[in-house]
Amino acid sequence: MSGAPPAGGNASAGAKFVPWIDRWRLEPDGAPIVTAAGALLPVRRDAAPAMLKLFLDEEEETGATLLGWWAGDGAAFVIEADGGAILMERATGRRSLNEMSAAGRDHEATDILCTVAAVLHRKRPHPPPDNLIPLQTRFRALFARASDFGGILPACAGHARSLFQSPTDIRPLHGDLHHDNVLDFGDRGFLAIDPKGLTGERAFDFANIFCNPDLADPALRIARDAATFEHRLGQIAGRAALDPERLLRWIAAWAGLSATWFTEEADPRAAIPLEIAELALARLQGPFAA
Repeated sequence: MSGAPPAGGNASAGAKFVPWIDRWRLEPDGAPIVTAAGALLPVRRDAAPAMLKLFLDEEEETGATLLGWWAGDGAAFVIEADGGAILMERATGRRSLNEMSAAGRDHEATDILCTVAAVLHRKRPHPPPDNLIPLQTRFRALFARASDFGGILPACAGHARSLFQSPTDIRPLHGDLHHDNVLDFGDRGFLAIDPKGLTGERAFDFANIFCNPDLADPALRIARDAATFEHRLGQIAGRAALDPERLLRWIAAWAGLSATWFTEEADPRAAIPLEIAELALARLQGPFAA
């Protein structure tokens, strides 16, 4: 899922890019894209396409630190970084994981997401950034509001609490890995963008795949199709060497958190992660039930 530019935001955002355009010798190559978390401008430097990103919140700066740590391995390469901005390579390929899934090739799109995640998660010789955000802090809204909103959210919160009581396989995490955040970089293949800069259990990074591409296009019912959900569960658990039951619990926890955030904003898309949570909880009551 990706945000849309707010009305009237491009003009004011354009002026903010000027210091970095001058400093890094950039040529604008498209219109600004403004979201709640950052402002982006397609640019060129020495004729090569790039993307200039300004940060509007601290989380985006943390994610950029992790992006730099990956050094272009599985993720977009950071060309320059300075304070509240980065210059990174730009995706120019035409392939889209959203379109791939919508065209009946969800297995292929999911496989690509698993391949990218495997690269991001692999151990590296140098220590990760020391400013990564503990995963548990992301779940504050679910823990605080599950009882207020009711329904299946208390069950989702219960799974999250249980998972945090028995952490395993802790790694730096992308934190928002889904179809819109893995793009086609041409000869470099599919690479991740826009990490949130978390640290926590590796299995968490696969949970958001199960809510997409429906969140990007609510008219789709790909992720919410029971057969697709079941197929993805087996495919991802197998590719990522994950315990299917634990993955299901992370799906329920993440979908509950996502639904909580949408509900707090009175966003009707809350119905999408709620359906995913229901599928995960129902599956947990099947062969995994005690």
